[in-house]
Amino acid sequence: MNAEIIAVGSELLLGQIVNTNARFLSQQLAGLGIDVYYHTVVGDNPDRLKSAIKIAESRSKIIIFTGGLGPTKDDLTKETIARHIGTELVMNNEALETIEQYFKRTNRVMTENNRKQALILEGSLVLPNDHGMAPGMVLKSGGHIYMLLPGPPKEMEPMFLNYGSKELALLTGAKEQIVSRVLRFFGIGEAALETEIMDIIDEQKNPTVAPLAGEGDVTLRLTAKHRDEMKAQAMLDEVEAKIRQRVGQYIYGYENTTLFVELANVLKERKWTITSAESLTGGLFQQEITSISGASSIFKGGIVCYSNEIKQDLVQVKQETLETYGSVSEECARELAENVMKIFGTDIGISFTGVAGPDELEGKPVGTIFIGIALKGRPSIVERIKLSGSRGANRNRAVRYGCYFLLKYLRELQDAI
Repeated sequence: MNAEIIAVGSELLLGQIVNTNARFLSQQLAGLGIDVYYHTVVGDNPDRLKSAIKIAESRSKIIIFTGGLGPTKDDLTKETIARHIGTELVMNNEALETIEQYFKRTNRVMTENNRKQALILEGSLVLPNDHGMAPGMVLKSGGHIYMLLPGPPKEMEPMFLNYGSKELALLTGAKEQIVSRVLRFFGIGEAALETEIMDIIDEQKNPTVAPLAGEGDVTLRLTAKHRDEMKAQAMLDEVEAKIRQRVGQYIYGYENTTLFVELANVLKERKWTITSAESLTGGLFQQEITSISGASSIFKGGIVCYSNEIKQDLVQVKQETLETYGSVSEECARELAENVMKIFGTDIGISFTGVAGPDELEGKPVGTIFIGIALKGRPSIVERIKLSGSRGANRNRAVRYGCYFLLKYLRELQDAI
């Protein structure tokens, strides 16, 4: 079968946001054996949306909509589709209860227009929204399959992966099991990764290998099809082994994990605690680690030591170190990590110092970063990286690199035991 993706939202046409949903869905549909021949973007206008639907119906069996399922007046996707195919919108009590519970949990007043999000096309199958309020839905009508998904990627992607893809497989009569696995990478760009495994990508028809760029991460989605799920998993194991031979050092996890989740898991397993001394990152590492559930068992606290006075007075960096090598140096990073570990009595200390920008500091160019890692009973290490980007991007990437280096170090220690 062939499919068309219709993204609904004037903000897409105005260039206010990028249509990443179409790229994601095209890659997912390819793994299901469904060809995507057209992408359409239409504004929040019922007449133009209706015209787009008619055109899509003339050339595609499956039509997938993203966006326009919210509570406001310009969210008209399901209303327009209902009128077009001659069906009604009905209240889905389960979705309504989910929305009501959300407002109760957040201690907010639920306005009447939020009930609109619980309306579904009569006869459709509901796709639960585990990360938002508006449910998705799938309806087969008049020889076409209509799938409606929310616009925000953080809601749409897990909804499609967890529910939508399975329903499409059933509706299209797929007899094969479709099994996917996501490998997450850090420290290598999408282009470099693709170059390293280009022959693997080109050779693979089943399983398929699809690179995806994320926020600082690069992912590979491996998808295998087989009547036997165990054999499909074995096919994925084989291709993953080939990828690991080339670029295994950059793989840090699977599926929807993050660097900080993986680091927290390792620390919890070993019952280790961590603290940080942050100069250029201004507490971003502490913010990330404390966003993880159960962080109180691994994180005691940290110090934001932006000025040299605080580095010296609170973190006890030697005046000689600052005068001889400067605050942006390997020596300063090492002392920050070791001293903050001692001050807080933790098993690990990590430090960040460098030049975020826009101007150079101490004769060091913008993007020069030093990351110190101290582990009780082991020699300290300092990683130097050179970043190129905006001030904000350099700060955020420095924190992610620090997490990556520490996670890699701890896993190497574990392997050596």
